Amino acid sequence: MDFAIAFLLTTMTAATPVLIAALGELVAERSGVLNLGVEGMMVMGAAVAFVATQLSGSPYLGLVCGLLAGLLMSLLFAYVTLTLAANQVASGLSLTILGIGLSGMIGSNYVGIPGIDLPKIAIPGLSQIPGIGPLLFNQTLIFYISIALVIGVAWFLFKTRTGLQLRSIGDNHTSAHALGMPVIRVRYLAVMFGGACAGLGGAQLSLVYTPQWADHMTAGRGWIALALVVFATWRPLWVLVGAYLFGIVSIGQFNAQAFGIAIPSQFLASLPYLATVVVLVLISRNRRLTLMNTPACLGTPFIPDR
Repeated sequence: MDFAIAFLLTTMTAATPVLIAALGELVAERSGVLNLGVEGMMVMGAAVAFVATQLSGSPYLGLVCGLLAGLLMSLLFAYVTLTLAANQVASGLSLTILGIGLSGMIGSNYVGIPGIDLPKIAIPGLSQIPGIGPLLFNQTLIFYISIALVIGVAWFLFKTRTGLQLRSIGDNHTSAHALGMPVIRVRYLAVMFGGACAGLGGAQLSLVYTPQWADHMTAGRGWIALALVVFATWRPLWVLVGAYLFGIVSIGQFNAQAFGIAIPSQFLASLPYLATVVVLVLISRNRRLTLMNTPACLGTPFIPDR
């Protein structure tokens, strides 16, 4: 029982940063913007959050700074792609390269320094429930935020007028503009939300998952977040499922090594990413489901009439 709880706790910790980043990217893509810079925004959030925490002594301030770092990176992407109408794929890849280089410079003096853990918040009464109490009601603030984001994004996209506008813009920005919808403004806000989520996910890595700073510590999780959006066919609840599947495989490979299973460690380390590729292949076979949910204007620049 103790092993199962410990396994689930580490799984939830591993899944949380990918879940948050994927939810932000989902909103951006629903508006018709493809931001491939999630990895860069996440690693910037991780670096800035760790450095801010070390300087201030407050992991909560570090959390906010990590979020703002991702937000500022997304604003740069939004200006280049939405205002200047540059290619979204090239701009997103450039943002990732920029984030990796800039984060390495910011955190160069903090490599190997022990971090300050983000404290857990126990909900009185509920945290004492056997089994589910430690799992769901004795977690860090970021975990609670991640669950709230799943519910909030699902409600926003499918139950509100503004969410309907955002999805309409992603499906046909020309018609949405003709109807008077502020296409550029909505896309700016969606991209900024995605950047804030990526920064928050990165902050979780350096403050909770492994409380320290190391170059490239995101280890491809930004790309996994991008893949999860496709896996989920742009639906928030399926992003939750995909993120936790990734967490199970990620932690499972560590447990396999601990039990001495005679499989090369390099292969075990690649399992989470291999599983993601397999799932994407299976999803792509159902072309009807994928095409039905894909925003029709995804990655297409919008240039309003002057």
